[in-house]
Amino acid sequence: MGVIYILSDTDIQGAKKLPVIWQRYFPPSVDIAAYDYLLFTSKNGVKAINYYTDSWKTIPSLAIGKATAKTIEQLGGKVAFVAKSFYGKDFIKEVAKRFKGAKFLYLRPKRVATDIAAIAKELGLDVKEAVIYETLCQECDRVEPPPKGSTIIFSSPSTIRCFFGCFEWDSSYRAVVIGKKSASAMPKNIFYILFEQMSLQEIVDSLQKKV
Repeated sequence: MGVIYILSDTDIQGAKKLPVIWQRYFPPSVDIAAYDYLLFTSKNGVKAINYYTDSWKTIPSLAIGKATAKTIEQLGGKVAFVAKSFYGKDFIKEVAKRFKGAKFLYLRPKRVATDIAAIAKELGLDVKEAVIYETLCQECDRVEPPPKGSTIIFSSPSTIRCFFGCFEWDSSYRAVVIGKKSASAMPKNIFYILFEQMSLQEIVDSLQKKV
């Protein structure tokens, strides 16, 4: 299988990092204390708000996935709910069932794969959005192409866009894609293995067991 690569700066046991993406943070433009719950769809949102203020830690957080919830807890926040699904549409539907009547602040990236705020409003939720980070492509001269025979994990449409903005696909590579949104962004001529509802660490562990 060769070396397993992830395309961000996340520390994952058993994988090497090839950070083709990075995040630029923006200061929050709203009063966090005015909301009952914070919505996070990525650990990057947690890191971004934590960069500017500690006040978010007093507000219960609702998270997509165990990795996001873990980051909230590691930085001192309070996790009130972790969604069973990794998909934004399913996440906000779960929130609507459990927390209707509350005021929510969605701390979001500049570009989103799913407009969960619009879905939330359709479901009758009181949601305010605040853009606190954006994902950008790393400059190509700052990253080296993975060696032949590598397994490359694409965890988001951004990692796909940024990887193929710098590198040509080698026929010896093995592609692993997380989620249907990411799969829809993959070049049509590349075969990939699809994983859903699993963290990066769980996927790397699973790939290593199959060697």
